[in-house]
Amino acid sequence: MIALVDCNSFYASCEQVFRPDLWGKPVVVLSNNDGCIIAANKEAKALTQIPMFEPVFKIKKLLVDHHVEFFSSNYTLYGEMSQRVMNTLKQFSPNVEIYSIDESFIDLANMKFVDLNTHGHLIKNTILRNTGLPVGVGVAPTKVLAKLANRMSKKIPGYNHVCVLDTEERCIQALKDAVIKEVWGIGKKHCQRLNNRGVFTAYQFAYEVSLDWVRKHMTVVGERIWRELRGESCLSLEMLPKAKKAIGTAKSFGSKLTDLGLIEEACAFYISEVSEVLRKQNSCAQFIQVFLQTNYHSDRDAQYSNSVTVTLSTATNDTFILTREATKALKTIYKPGYRYKKVGVNLSGLIPQEFVQMNLFEAANPEGRSALMRTVDKLNEKYGKSTVNSGLVGNRQKQWELIKKDRSPRYTTQWSELLTIDSTWT
Repeated sequence: MIALVDCNSFYASCEQVFRPDLWGKPVVVLSNNDGCIIAANKEAKALTQIPMFEPVFKIKKLLVDHHVEFFSSNYTLYGEMSQRVMNTLKQFSPNVEIYSIDESFIDLANMKFVDLNTHGHLIKNTILRNTGLPVGVGVAPTKVLAKLANRMSKKIPGYNHVCVLDTEERCIQALKDAVIKEVWGIGKKHCQRLNNRGVFTAYQFAYEVSLDWVRKHMTVVGERIWRELRGESCLSLEMLPKAKKAIGTAKSFGSKLTDLGLIEEACAFYISEVSEVLRKQNSCAQFIQVFLQTNYHSDRDAQYSNSVTVTLSTATNDTFILTREATKALKTIYKPGYRYKKVGVNLSGLIPQEFVQMNLFEAANPEGRSALMRTVDKLNEKYGKSTVNSGLVGNRQKQWELIKKDRSPRYTTQWSELLTIDSTWT
């Protein structure tokens, strides 16, 4: 048996953990630069006149009129809270697949003599006690069925956020109750294709559509989903995350920039972020891409965008080498006279660090550079992100960083933002 544990309204729930005054009230979280709503709790979702992904400036009055609390995205807090959830899950099984920031699959194969419903509630209650975050738990013989069970645990009130499909009869009934679009892995095109064939429920797909048809029209991915719905496990748990094939980041500036120096500082900062991720998976990049663009939504600004990809003479994960090359590349595409909205970097051609072929015509000191990067990473891990960085990052971050006027404190990672309690008795 496999359990899928999924945090409910994760971003919004993280905001409520340290704000008991918000429990039971509508809460939404905004995208980068406070652009639009990207997450909402159930109370906010109940307000149907507040649409998701709508630009905030268009609906700000609605939010205020309905007393909706809104927050700038606080990814540092969300990432740390996610890690607390994952650490708690490891108390229940050594085999945990972290599927995303707010959901994981856990192996319950050795729980034959345990009441799975009781165990599911134990998982849910322990996470709530340890982190303050509400979760849903779906238990079933396969990952696709567990995903369906998890959806049912939240959708049907009687389950109280724990649904166990441990018999063939329960699995069959769940398939009959689920429309095809609710099945994990069935996208819009496949859904439409199945609807055109007269298939509208998960049960019809699993038991009324032939395997030959699935293979012909939905390839091997569709076949795996078909088999998983019939109780045959085809998707194993992945304990180790797969190494990324490319690593990049691009964020809009808080305000439009014309100064190349400020854009260089932002570019250098992004390089430091992606190179740290690169080192964590013990990889090196062969190519680096830098792109620059104006705000294409603006009718008043002149528009320009460009990108350039540089082939590195030696694959590397060295922040300072990558920053140097990225800065040189940025200067080749920068044009004065434009108001730029975004700069981005992307590292590709990733190979394992131990397979890097050194350049015959360059002086090599890989061990010394690697030791330097390890020291930088340890200092940043101990004293906080960006404690040690390239000098090109500068100290003018407030002039280009994202708008986050309504960001909550980073309660769990910054000493200066820790939650304080007034113990004064009156």
